[in-house]
Amino acid sequence: MSPALIGILGGSGLYQMDALQNAREQRVDTPFGAPSDALVTGDVHGVPVAFLARHARGHRLLPHEVPYRANIYAMKQLGVRYLLSVSAVGSLQQAFKPLDMVLPDQFIDLTRRREGTFFGQGAVAHVSMAQPVCPATASVLARAVRHVLAAQGAGHGVTLHEGGTYVCIEGPQFSTLAESNWYRAMGGGVIGMTNMPEAKLAREAQIAYTTLALVTDFDCWHPREAHVTADMALANLFKNAGRAQQIAAEAIRLLGTEQPVSEAHTALKNALVTQPDAMAPEVRARLAALLG
Repeated sequence: MSPALIGILGGSGLYQMDALQNAREQRVDTPFGAPSDALVTGDVHGVPVAFLARHARGHRLLPHEVPYRANIYAMKQLGVRYLLSVSAVGSLQQAFKPLDMVLPDQFIDLTRRREGTFFGQGAVAHVSMAQPVCPATASVLARAVRHVLAAQGAGHGVTLHEGGTYVCIEGPQFSTLAESNWYRAMGGGVIGMTNMPEAKLAREAQIAYTTLALVTDFDCWHPREAHVTADMALANLFKNAGRAQQIAAEAIRLLGTEQPVSEAHTALKNALVTQPDAMAPEVRARLAALLG
């Protein structure tokens, strides 16, 4: 397998990485099954990268059908240390308008049908999720966003918001009005269906994780704006797709040069309750990429 330093998880509307050079598809097997699709490896600005379409090319997987454990484990097997998630989201706040970009720093996990850990069945670990997003990686991503927006000049109508809470729901249906207002009362900033358990699994895999959230709509809480539909969300997402590609490429360049130290890279140091020598051989084999 070709190694990669940086992983890109493409969400709705982002099914390939245009800047990827020397692209090569790799089918990766993991102890947790097959990933969503083939991983496409190559380089951007000379930095080794692995790209994966979260919903598979052609958008064939519902949010709860995404094999999150296989996706993150495959990235770990390739050596990924920094993982950038590109995700479509709805806005829960007036200030976050469609086409804006948000770098969430917190999550509320309301999913129900997803395997949220690599551990269990003979191995116990409890990682800290107080800071689910890597601040160092998010800071680099913010600089990449500002660089791209500045290069496009005034009039692009896009605002970057650093920080905010991402409410992750099960889906695939959009929210009811009562739910949307409840999420707002929780302090939610944006709403999506895919970043959990993705962020939890990335932390268990000791990968620095951050999200570029692309706002497509106002969910259904807004008294004057149209309620979200799939057509509306995708239409606004495609307006931002080219910009997201440029931001990802710039973030890769910066991360490849700087390779910031992240607490995520040592997340298991004080999290493992079951030490490897106390695990059965088959358990150690299943978790080999995580345990090193």
